[in-house]
Amino acid sequence: MTASNWTLVMEGEWMLKFYAPWCPSCQQTDSEWETFAKNGEMLQISVGKVDVIQEPGLRGRFFVTTLPAFFHAKDGIFHRYHGPGIFEDLQNYILEKKWQSVEPLTGWKSPASLMMSGMAGLFSISGKIWHLHNYFTVTLGIPAWCSYVFFVIATLVFGLFMGLVLVVISECFYVPLPRHLSESSEQNGRSEEAHRAEQLQDAEEEKDDSNEEENKDSLVDDEEEKEDLGNKDEAEEEEEEEDNLAAGVDEERSEANDQGPPGEDSVTREEVEPEEAEEGISEKPCPADTEVVEDSLRQRKSQQADEGL
Repeated sequence: MTASNWTLVMEGEWMLKFYAPWCPSCQQTDSEWETFAKNGEMLQISVGKVDVIQEPGLRGRFFVTTLPAFFHAKDGIFHRYHGPGIFEDLQNYILEKKWQSVEPLTGWKSPASLMMSGMAGLFSISGKIWHLHNYFTVTLGIPAWCSYVFFVIATLVFGLFMGLVLVVISECFYVPLPRHLSESSEQNGRSEEAHRAEQLQDAEEEKDDSNEEENKDSLVDDEEEKEDLGNKDEAEEEEEEEDNLAAGVDEERSEANDQGPPGEDSVTREEVEPEEAEEGISEKPCPADTEVVEDSLRQRKSQQADEGL
């Protein structure tokens, strides 16, 4: 079985064996496998084998990690056989249909999937590199380190070449914008930036205005409080003055009452000294004068109350 004819296993019933010539376990099962292959017609099954050294791509497609490896295929559905490579066990596996109890390789694990096809490509490339390394070291007699240096340089050059190819492909399929569209896009971007800057400035100015208004309101409140306190002090002083005036008037009235009715001494005094009596009477406060003072005080209070409001 090779990479070119492996698709034959997609039809009918098959049994496959993966081996390597240097594998001792594979060599022990060779005779048993040949006997099983000869009886394939009797079992109505096709039998094949794959050399993983010559066919690394199939090894990657079936993801073979241990040797020998056995697979059963029935109409494109694959099962892994984990039993011994003895003829009797292999025969019972087919006759008794034990493969039905084994979980099939489905999804990305199936050899026909896209994932396994990629694995086949990678394994085939690694196999070619290995064959080339053997050619350099065995056939040509080049030291191994020279072969490694060659592969390192080849990998770098190949990577640079692939990068250049990708750049060229991107340049071919990339369609640049016309100049007027690019300029308009740049202008739009600038206008958007300017608009954002203006919005930020407006927000800052609003914050400053709000702070100034708050400061003014606080100053106005402080001035009003000071005016209220001044008005209260003035009102208190005026009340004290009024109280003092009223107290003076009450004292004068009480003194006038204490003097009592006019007697003989007062008559004689009025007769002897009329001028002095007239002067004393003129000095005493008159009720009319006290009423005028009280009216002036009341007017002052009303004016101060209006100013406070």
